[in-house]
Amino acid sequence: MVQVITLNRPAAKNALNKAVAEAVAAAVDELDESDDLRVGILTGAGGTFSAGMDLKAFLTGETPAIPGRGLCGITETPPRKPLIGAVEGWALAGGFELLLACDLVVAAETARFGVPEVSRSLVAAGGAALQLPRRVPLALALELLLTGKPIDAARAADIGLVNKLTAEGGALDGAIELAGLIAANGPLAVAATKQIARSTSDWTLEEGWKKQGAISAPVFTSEDAREGATAFAEKRKPVWKGR
Repeated sequence: MVQVITLNRPAAKNALNKAVAEAVAAAVDELDESDDLRVGILTGAGGTFSAGMDLKAFLTGETPAIPGRGLCGITETPPRKPLIGAVEGWALAGGFELLLACDLVVAAETARFGVPEVSRSLVAAGGAALQLPRRVPLALALELLLTGKPIDAARAADIGLVNKLTAEGGALDGAIELAGLIAANGPLAVAATKQIARSTSDWTLEEGWKKQGAISAPVFTSEDAREGATAFAEKRKPVWKGR
């Protein structure tokens, strides 16, 4: 089962305030805690993903960061299960940083991406300055971070920020299709694979083999692993139990 989380302030271009942050954090907690939910999708209402932090709320002292968890509760502590961003329109500043917390991104061909914080004498401290150089070559990350200029969806796909492009209005459907492919796989294996892949840049090669073994060993001895092998031998679809 796929969970769809929608940033729903279309009149404000889905700008991120405290209420939005708390709702997103609660939704990803539900994603990780539910045995029925396998993949999450994060999208925006009204043809825009998110214009970023609500600057009016910022001026009153409000923040869309959750202590210890980052922007909307996901930039410092992404969910254990896969999260896909589905982008229509603009994904700017904090909105762009939410996408860096996603594992995969599907975007309409008309989508636009940018990190304009420096143009407001702010720092992209919600994750872009830290995470963007891990997702794309350093020179490209610095171009986005230091100029503040946006790029279109085609270039975002070319440099590896977007996995799949769709026609305008089709990003959510494209994300649901991609989520379905992931959700069909063993949930324990998917979660462990995500944990290893997201951690590997922090490990030396020697550490990686040891830490990968600790994460993957319980999957190989799980009931689901036996079910996967049995279903293959019996030429049927597996029935996953998450244990």
